[in-house]
Amino acid sequence: MSERLRRQQFALTRHLRDPERYPPPPGIEERRLRIYRELLIGSVEGLLAGGFPVLRETLGDAQWRALVRRFYAAHRCATPLFPQVGGEFVAFLQSRRGAVRGAPWLAELAHYEWAEAALLACDDAAPAHRSDGDLLAGAPLLAPWAWPLAYRWPVQQIGPDFQPRRAPAAPTLLLVHRDRDGDVRFAQLAPLSYRLLDALRQHRRSGAGHLRALAAEAGAPADALLAEGRAALEQWREQGVVLGVAEDFPLPQPSAARSRA
Repeated sequence: MSERLRRQQFALTRHLRDPERYPPPPGIEERRLRIYRELLIGSVEGLLAGGFPVLRETLGDAQWRALVRRFYAAHRCATPLFPQVGGEFVAFLQSRRGAVRGAPWLAELAHYEWAEAALLACDDAAPAHRSDGDLLAGAPLLAPWAWPLAYRWPVQQIGPDFQPRRAPAAPTLLLVHRDRDGDVRFAQLAPLSYRLLDALRQHRRSGAGHLRALAAEAGAPADALLAEGRAALEQWREQGVVLGVAEDFPLPQPSAARSRA
């Protein structure tokens, strides 16, 4: 490729991404440039509109289009795959707090909407587990397609008729998961349920160990929490949120001979 052609290509792509900032390369008819500009931004806007319908409706057409144009002009996607552009849009909003004035919940609402599509597409393999294992004696495993999520804003309520200016004192705690039929479900969580699910995601220990740690953290009697926790874990197993217990837990203990070696 000649250096001249390379410069022309860069000039053209910069113009197509951000026509207000970069002029087109010389010698290209404006009518042709307009067709390219409209096709490219239109394809991105259409793709995002399908993935973020509540966000689009809440912002209104003018603000939505302006936001998509900023994303298209400023963000450099790390993936060439169209199904993953929604995640890139969420990353862009998380890095641009205050991207739309008067919408401090913008990034969280986008993440909430994106989670459904992300879980539908999740193809992570389940780790080795025993589906019928004892959830207190063994280490419960959270399914890869089950996410406990915490938001500052009540994302499940935000829409054209409800756009809060101040975040409530209590966070919004949700479980988003794919059920056995492949449908994505959302459920609101109590704080202790969220903490238990989040602990399952981060640490591998026995179910009883998780519950005793939560009881100590909450200043609650361990025996009562063990009974309630077992019931919650069993319910999550029925829903496919918890797979069972890890096959490699507890880890094999070294023999006495090895211990003396």
